[in-house]
Amino acid sequence: MKSLLIETNLFEGKINEDASGRTLVKGILQRAGAENQNGRVYPREILMREAKKYETLIKERRALGELDHPDSSVINLKNVSHNVKEIHWEGDDLIGTVEILPTPSGNILKELLRAGILLGISSRGMGSVTNIGEGKVKVGDDFELIGWDFVSNPSTHGAFMTPLQEGVRKQIQEQVVCNEWCKAQDLMREIITEIS
Repeated sequence: MKSLLIETNLFEGKINEDASGRTLVKGILQRAGAENQNGRVYPREILMREAKKYETLIKERRALGELDHPDSSVINLKNVSHNVKEIHWEGDDLIGTVEILPTPSGNILKELLRAGILLGISSRGMGSVTNIGEGKVKVGDDFELIGWDFVSNPSTHGAFMTPLQEGVRKQIQEQVVCNEWCKAQDLMREIITEIS
C-alpha cells in the first residue's frame, strides 16, 4: 500500500543572488543508498528514475516546494516558498539549485537563511516500503517523488544548507557538529513521532 513518505535532510548549501536579483541556494537534496534517521533507505536506481522524471517539472518551472511539510501529496500554492531550478548527481548525493521565490513563505525562508538559521530540506513522495531488518525499511519501486520542502526538523545526517556569504557560512559550520547530539535528536524525533 502506498503512503506519504517524507525524507528530511539538513540542507548544507550556499545562498546567492544572481544578476536578476533572484535568491538561489544550492546543496544536497537527497542521499541514495544510505539509511536516514527514519530508518529508510532510498535505492539509487529509484531516486535516479524519479529525479529524471522531476526534470520535466524543472524545465516547466513547476518544481515547487513549500515552507514546512503539509500532510498532503498536493503542493499548496499559498504556501509555496521555492522552485527547484536544477538537479544533478555527485556520487550518491542528489544536489539541487533552488530559487527562493518572492512569496510570503519565500520571504520568510530567505530571511531565515540570511540569519544563518539551519534548515532542513525534505522530500515528499508516495510509495511503499519493505522491511529489510534491524529497524530499516527500503523504499519500494512504486515510489513517486512529489518534491522538496524546507522544514525545521531534519532526518538525514550531514546535508546542511548554509548561506554563500562567507561570514554566515563560517558561523553555521562552526555550529554544526554531528556526533552524539544527532543521535539524541534522532531519539527525540522518534519519541515525538510515536506520541503524535
